[in-house]
Amino acid sequence: MALSLLSPSLSRLGLWASVVILIVIVLKLLSLLVRRQKLARALDSFPGPPTHWLFGHALEIQKLGSLDKVVSWSQQFPYAHSLWLGQFIGFLNIYEPDYAKAVYSRGDPKAPDVYDFLLQWIGKGLLVLDGPKWYQHRKLLTPGFHYDVLKPYVAIFAESTRIMLDKWEKKASENKSFDIFCDVGHMALDSLMKCTFGKGDSGLSNRDSSYYLAVSELTLLVQQRIESFQYHNDFLYWRTPHGQRFLRACQIAHDHTDQVIRQRKAALQDEKEQKKIQQRKHLDFLDILLGARDEGGIKLSDADLRAEVDTFMFEGHDTTTSGISWFLYCMALYPEHQQRCREEVREILGDQDSFQWDDLAKMTYLTMCIKECFRLYPPVPQVYRQLSKPVTFVDGRSLPAGSLVSMHIYALHRNSAVWPDPEVFDPLRFSPENVTGRHPFAFMPFSAGPRNCIGQQFAMNEMKVVTALCLLRFEFSLDPSKLPIKLPQLVLRSKNGIHLHLKPLGSGK
Repeated sequence: MALSLLSPSLSRLGLWASVVILIVIVLKLLSLLVRRQKLARALDSFPGPPTHWLFGHALEIQKLGSLDKVVSWSQQFPYAHSLWLGQFIGFLNIYEPDYAKAVYSRGDPKAPDVYDFLLQWIGKGLLVLDGPKWYQHRKLLTPGFHYDVLKPYVAIFAESTRIMLDKWEKKASENKSFDIFCDVGHMALDSLMKCTFGKGDSGLSNRDSSYYLAVSELTLLVQQRIESFQYHNDFLYWRTPHGQRFLRACQIAHDHTDQVIRQRKAALQDEKEQKKIQQRKHLDFLDILLGARDEGGIKLSDADLRAEVDTFMFEGHDTTTSGISWFLYCMALYPEHQQRCREEVREILGDQDSFQWDDLAKMTYLTMCIKECFRLYPPVPQVYRQLSKPVTFVDGRSLPAGSLVSMHIYALHRNSAVWPDPEVFDPLRFSPENVTGRHPFAFMPFSAGPRNCIGQQFAMNEMKVVTALCLLRFEFSLDPSKLPIKLPQLVLRSKNGIHLHLKPLGSGK
């Protein structure tokens, strides 16, 4: 009797639950349609390539060769064009200096439609913050990139590089090409661990290697999620195998960061350890974060601390790995420039055992080659913003507040209206006389404006030290059977790695 009375009640409850779920779905769909209408209206003045009725341009973007496809679109649609990922996320894709200046000279926040996919991993650090909190963090972190802090890192970069080069000696003795990308990634992480956490001299532990693999997987998964609109909804995404993989990799990364922060905090409570830290030759990034205080004496919270460390570890090693790997590929592709760089760094090194801080400014031709490599193979090929206020462009077209903008750095750097013969590798584009008069937003490997990369000097110094030591130790040449296939995954990678032949030249000191 009780069961028969209860049954209709449960049935009605189930019906009401179904109605509520249906209403929520309908409201969500309506909000998406309203938003799509707003974005479509905003992008009305900017024609673009044909879109798929469901996927927008996502299918084209997911194909191999998508970067050069956008370059071809940029020739068809000067200044900018609309870019749709699915039917509900539409960007204005820009690749022209005046358009870039109109947006990136301001402090507009990063586009949440893209960067929110990173939050589970890197939290609310400098990369994704905006407003007063971004300004506060930027101010607190800036002392960590002062040249007095960066100076001692030269020796750390050299030490980690030599570990990698010794490994390459053994691989080169087999007289066949090998993929350098993974080794460069481990070296960059080794350097960063020492600069960030003051890690010892023994290279990466198993736990650190697991962290490296987790970060590599996270960058791949984020890029796939951005390009796959079916993964855009959090509720659905975390229940897919893809989302579960992301959460597992996040856990590995977070456990690693939390452990090193706990160890350092514990060490600071111990007087002996405190003295050791004070007597070290350099402060590491974690020292600076733990000691940072704003005008009111308020320090970073534990959540802020982890977010900034995870952000620095992601941005600091993945981008550098990409930059160094593609540079060595360029040197193999253009042996005349490789030899000229080698002669320059040999002359600078002279009788010294290793490079000093002051030597970096003397590496003029090497620096020009690094910049030309950044132009052709920017480590971060695309960045995104959401307009906090309307913008009017140089040709009179405009976008309202709330619009999404994609800065396609790869297409900007190959824009033939800005760079004559853009596919030609010509380091002299960056000679002092050629740089003078160039549009300040024509070259943006570290983004530009008030939200440019805070660690760009750190990255350039590491690039110079690592590449100089590589060129002193080896001659690099291509493997024509395994040419790299460009693949954008937050940073610029290669689908099949970067396989080079290495010929040892001696100790390279």
